[in-house]
Amino acid sequence: MAAGVDLSSQLLLERLRRAREDRGLSQQSVADSLGVARTTVIAIESGQRRLRAEELLALAHVYDERLEVLLRPQPAARRLAAQFRTQASRLPEDAELLIAARTLQGLAEDYVALEQLLEAPLPARHPPARPLPSGDLEHEAELLADEERRRLGLGDGPLPHLREILEADVALRVFAIPLPARIGGLFGFDDQLGACVAINSQQRWERQRWSLAHEYAHFLTRRDRPEITVNFSHYQRVPASERFADHFARHFLMPAAGVSRRWQALDQSSKPTVATLLGQADWWGASLQAFALRLEQLRLMRGGTYNRLVRQGLVVDEARSLLSLPDHPPDSQVVGRRMRVLALTAHAAGKLSEERLARMLHTDRLGAREAAAQLLSPLDPGGT
Repeated sequence: MAAGVDLSSQLLLERLRRAREDRGLSQQSVADSLGVARTTVIAIESGQRRLRAEELLALAHVYDERLEVLLRPQPAARRLAAQFRTQASRLPEDAELLIAARTLQGLAEDYVALEQLLEAPLPARHPPARPLPSGDLEHEAELLADEERRRLGLGDGPLPHLREILEADVALRVFAIPLPARIGGLFGFDDQLGACVAINSQQRWERQRWSLAHEYAHFLTRRDRPEITVNFSHYQRVPASERFADHFARHFLMPAAGVSRRWQALDQSSKPTVATLLGQADWWGASLQAFALRLEQLRLMRGGTYNRLVRQGLVVDEARSLLSLPDHPPDSQVVGRRMRVLALTAHAAGKLSEERLARMLHTDRLGAREAAAQLLSPLDPGGT
């Protein structure tokens, strides 16, 4: 441990207390793990008893927390894990979700630490939060989606770089992490960390895009509370906030004007085929089901067409392969492009060790070294 560390720092004691609470541990269970009395843990957290270096190491191990995080000089952010605890407790995957929330918290803190290191804060370019509408949710979601596209200058075409757009132009911190199968994403907001989104790294690419747009709707309307996006069954009543977010995702990813214009521009001398439908769905970065239902909603295709194709045994992946449509693997990049560039820049400036760079990039040291060598090469090495 580095010399000069203040083990009586109130910031450190606050981080320790929050780390314990985030993991749902009682002071007694922590005391049992350390082999001390509960009163000792109480005294340490309250600052009535000086924390020893070996106790800090033991607590970091119990809480599965990095020392560098516990010892950061910046004020501790409001813990995202604590925000998610109430909602997660209602779901069978609560333990997995709390682990995911802690992961999201750590990633966001790393991101902010990088920005502070380089004095390069993420600019906030987002409108004030608005209340969830009480009227026609579909109509209000369409109005908001169109408004956001205009505000961001996106036109009415496809959004192939959705993650980068929402990070750079809206200031969302987006991460891809493993989540339980029926969870699409997490959204949380903190005054210090900003808006943080986790998408499920194990879901299909199209589903990840939908989840990201869905979480964006929560950011625009319910910024003050965390959201866990669950794939509800047909037998469950879907909350209004989730229905609104799904409507928003549909209109934001597949705007009526753009979808209608491109579909109607097809060769009208022949009827659209399954190949046409698959190609257009790929163009919009949507699943065949989502795109087909969008066409049915816009009355550009007869209602029930998608269900008929399913009954006839259409296998989407096989059909896509026959058309040589590109394979879109899930987005498994834990951190986004901007955070990767910041980490590499800090490393090149001597402000980030290779070990910390590897941890920031979620790779090993060899991978971090190779990334630095390739991505930081000057464009004109012979220039002046």
